[in-house]
Amino acid sequence: MLTEDQVERIKRAAFEVLEKVGFKVLHAEVRKMLQSAGAIVQGESVKVPEFIVQGCLSTAPKGWILYDRQGHRAMDVSGRNSYYGTSTASPDTKDALTGEYHKTRVEDLARSAKVADALENIDWVMPMGSAQDVPAMAAGLHEFVATVTNTIKPIVFLAYSPRGTELIYDMAAEVAGGTDKLREKPFLVLYPESISPLIMPGEVAGRILIAADRCLPQMMGPAIQPGATGPVTMAGAVVQGVAESMFCVIVAQLRRPGCPVGLGCNFGILDMATALMSVGAPEMSLALSAQAEVAQSLGLPTWGLAGATDAKSLDAQAGAEAAYHILAQGLSGLNLIHDVGYMDMSMACAVEQLIVGNDIIGMTKRILKGFEVSDEHLALEVISKVGPGGNYLQQPHTLNHFRDELWRSKVFTRQPFESWKEDGSKDVEARAREEIRRILETHKPKSLPGSVLAELERIKTKGEKEIINL
Repeated sequence: MLTEDQVERIKRAAFEVLEKVGFKVLHAEVRKMLQSAGAIVQGESVKVPEFIVQGCLSTAPKGWILYDRQGHRAMDVSGRNSYYGTSTASPDTKDALTGEYHKTRVEDLARSAKVADALENIDWVMPMGSAQDVPAMAAGLHEFVATVTNTIKPIVFLAYSPRGTELIYDMAAEVAGGTDKLREKPFLVLYPESISPLIMPGEVAGRILIAADRCLPQMMGPAIQPGATGPVTMAGAVVQGVAESMFCVIVAQLRRPGCPVGLGCNFGILDMATALMSVGAPEMSLALSAQAEVAQSLGLPTWGLAGATDAKSLDAQAGAEAAYHILAQGLSGLNLIHDVGYMDMSMACAVEQLIVGNDIIGMTKRILKGFEVSDEHLALEVISKVGPGGNYLQQPHTLNHFRDELWRSKVFTRQPFESWKEDGSKDVEARAREEIRRILETHKPKSLPGSVLAELERIKTKGEKEIINL
């Protein structure tokens, strides 16, 4: 996406934003910490000289390993390794079984996590929606429990307060078998989002400090709308995004040098005709890929957004927008690519979009895998054996390799027309819903021990009361 010179210019511009423009920091302890490190603090304004930035970037690990809930190595979050995860935090849900839109409920999160657990190309899971049927400030507790009890895959989680973050970590430690075991084999990542432009809220700073104190992974996620909360030019938006993400990294590294972080960012494109945010616009992957190249030049993990759509139904628009960004960001080597399953400009999570996204990711992974060139795969012996006019269907070489070489879809049809018609002329949405029902009826996520489930319920119930009364 960028030349080496362009990457360097963006970094230099980001350093200048940090040092000359600065941030509004609404957390007194963080301001004091930054001032002690040499930052210029005047009231709530904090300007960070480059030597502090460079020092913090140098202590940040160049990647980290995520495990699944059972302690098995799952993802190497470094370099250009790409992993795809679900959408999250929407107030609405497109019902997995009926397709009707309604306010997100905790049961929707449990159902979507179960489906995600069964999908072979979904590598990690976020709670698919923001539960509207529980107290808002405590919703993160319910969302985490609904997710962790229905999937063994790594989890990226949201919390709506510092105390909520602590309670989720307490629950995660219970699942892992203790705080030390969780730190040794982390299966979850915190996702803190500062406010663009250039504001560090107190509660976001608090969450960053909590993750840093525990030395557990966190992926920074400022979200910029070019033309609204950032420059409308892509280069300017990327500069601001890099600066905002760097500031989050600085806070974490000053608190605990060496704690695992990612230099992530989001770019939601403001539609100037409607004043709404698009997650299907091409400029999104353009900016994300450029921001990722800057992070990659520093050796830091990256954050993407793909598999989402502005469409309201599972139509051609939904498929085209999901496919474009899934492939583009895979080719760009972004690490944690989230929001597979978003619909309606990120206002609704939809399991049917997740099902289609799973197939698109499978197709993308097949393209990214390429193919082997070896004596066995060049197949000269087989070509000679078959000769002119023959066929390869009866060759052992075909039987031995076709499953690895040839990708097949779960929901895209390859039926002959007459067979498709006899089968009910089903479109992608109908086949996706059939696949959802099949998974919900047959897939059984590995359950947690009863004692762990009881402790999660105790922490959730007690924690909800505490948070509501704060």
